[in-house]
Amino acid sequence: QVQLVESGGGSVQAGGSLTLSCVVSRSIDSRYCMAWFRQVSGKEREGVAAVDHDGSTTYADSVKGRFSISKDNAKNTLYLQMNNLKPEDTAMYYCAADPSTCVVFLQYGGAWTRGYWGQGTQVTVSS
Repeated sequence: QVQLVESGGGSVQAGGSLTLSCVVSRSIDSRYCMAWFRQVSGKEREGVAAVDHDGSTTYADSVKGRFSISKDNAKNTLYLQMNNLKPEDTAMYYCAADPSTCVVFLQYGGAWTRGYWGQGTQVTVSS
């Protein structure tokens, strides 16, 4: 059973930074897309950033230029560096993995139950 465990969430003021980490309990097929999603209570889960097996990255328009996704295959760890945080970035952040291409996963995967998902880490940005 593969487990994804997120950490690094917290409370920061607008303009601050946080780095989220997601440790995967064992290696996932290297062809899987690894991604970060976020969800505000009462709203749909939305894709934030994704990294493909070849290292190519995809970002939601709302975070381009502020967030950076990366992965360390040796440590089975996915990261999300978040800079210049805004109050609208407040959400529960989830890491996930799926065999879809990253473009498809990021756009549609928020509604999926398949694949692997972590339990989430809360990010709160105050103005």
